[in-house]
Amino acid sequence: MAWLLVIVAGLLETGFAVCLKLSHGFTRLWPTVAFCIFALGSFGLLTLSLKKLDVGPAYAVWTGIGAAGTAIYGMIFLGDIVSTLKIVSITLVIVGIIGLQLSGSAH
Repeated sequence: MAWLLVIVAGLLETGFAVCLKLSHGFTRLWPTVAFCIFALGSFGLLTLSLKKLDVGPAYAVWTGIGAAGTAIYGMIFLGDIVSTLKIVSITLVIVGIIGLQLSGSAH
């Protein structure tokens, strides 16, 4: 259950990063409100998950999901540049997350 919280928290991290961009420096109301909701949800779920999980792997998974998700969202919906190097790098982040899980760090 704790890992599910980390995964959802990572997805919410993607949401708050995207909303941060869309807020244009907190000058647009609704993206700013969405940023606050996603950020509180993300940090809240991560905090709950850390009651059961080691901080290193949980934080790495959280940030990895957020970073990869934000990069993918940006390429698909925000017109970010798509390159082979960027796709390979995102893949390496995901492989790193899987490697942490397979390392036996979970309780």
